Amino acid sequence: MFEQIRLRLLTTYLIVLAGILITFALGVRVLFHHVLSQKITEKLTTIAQSSMTSVEMKNGRLQFDSDLPTRQISSTVNPKLQKLLTETGVEIFDRTGKLVAQSGQVSLTLPLSIQPIQIQSGQVRIEGVTMPIIDGDTTQTIGYIRSSQPLTELDENLTKLDLGLGGGILLALILSSIGGIWLTKQAMQPVEASFQRLQQFTADASHELRSPLMAIKSNTQVALKYPTGIRDGDLDKFESIDSATTQMTRLTEDLLWLARLDGDDRQQWTKIDLTQILADVIQTHQTLALSKQIDLQAEIAPALLVTGDRSQLVRVFTNLIENALHYTPDRGKVIVRTEQAKQHILIQVRDTGGGIEPEHLPKIFDRFWRADRSRTQWEGGSGLGLSIVQSIVTRHGGKITVSSERHQGSCFTVRLPI
Repeated sequence: MFEQIRLRLLTTYLIVLAGILITFALGVRVLFHHVLSQKITEKLTTIAQSSMTSVEMKNGRLQFDSDLPTRQISSTVNPKLQKLLTETGVEIFDRTGKLVAQSGQVSLTLPLSIQPIQIQSGQVRIEGVTMPIIDGDTTQTIGYIRSSQPLTELDENLTKLDLGLGGGILLALILSSIGGIWLTKQAMQPVEASFQRLQQFTADASHELRSPLMAIKSNTQVALKYPTGIRDGDLDKFESIDSATTQMTRLTEDLLWLARLDGDDRQQWTKIDLTQILADVIQTHQTLALSKQIDLQAEIAPALLVTGDRSQLVRVFTNLIENALHYTPDRGKVIVRTEQAKQHILIQVRDTGGGIEPEHLPKIFDRFWRADRSRTQWEGGSGLGLSIVQSIVTRHGGKITVSSERHQGSCFTVRLPI
């Protein structure tokens, strides 16, 4: 149980930490991408503005200095400028969007767009910045100029950033999981110690109560067997004492069961024939069923093998069948049915009793809980039966569920792994 709690705490801690780290990484990536993209856009804008000075309108046609790009590209005086023009391209368009001239080794294949920024997808992404060419005399648009640059360097930097952030998050989670294992262990130690003390107290108290209860039980039974010396008015009192003692004895036995379940060693489990267990339990309760004229039916498949503790599984089906017989009226029916799947065995105990209210179903397995009408206390019951059943089934890696309709009966389904 504590291993499961520690695992849940560690998992929750790592999920929260991973969420924080991923959010932080996404924020860093978005900011980094925005800054680099802004720098490239500013760079292309500067190139377009610089190239625009060599373009003018003469005789209704765009005129430009065709020697300027060649001169800049072959320049040996400024290597940075040479590299800049080699990695970029400039295109000049007239007012109709027709390409008039271009320079550089990079250009977009997309048609001219009035959008200031265009990005061309493909094996190599290319960004282009388009600016209108304004005539200084007429202040009219006489054409457009578009500068372009591949985004290879940007994509490479983003890839390196992604690898760095991803590796950092992975390393942080690994280190955090190591530290989290130690922290959860330290955090659970006081809880585990308190639980063990409570478990030991429950076992000790239940064990110590058995002797005086047995003494009370034996003395009241002797008195009831030889009632000649008892006054008539005291006979009912002795019967009440006997009934209360029986109930207290059942309660202490159930508390001992719960204490033993919490400390049971699974390594001692063996393979068990569930078919034989069900057959024995049903045979044992046939007498009770006949006394109430209840039809106790069994539809059990052969060779149902599970791994577990025989006495615990006997307790599970004894409790379920006893409850079904108790809450089924005379001349009713109780059916025990099994079904084998690939990985699990389903055991259903269905009765034709009064059923359970829908709002009571989520609480049916709580300790000491009883519904006011559908599960009233009966002689010998402790209020722990179904809680013990659920604990045993869960400990065996299974699950128990209940479905019920008012005045139609209830069906308890136990699911155990093969």
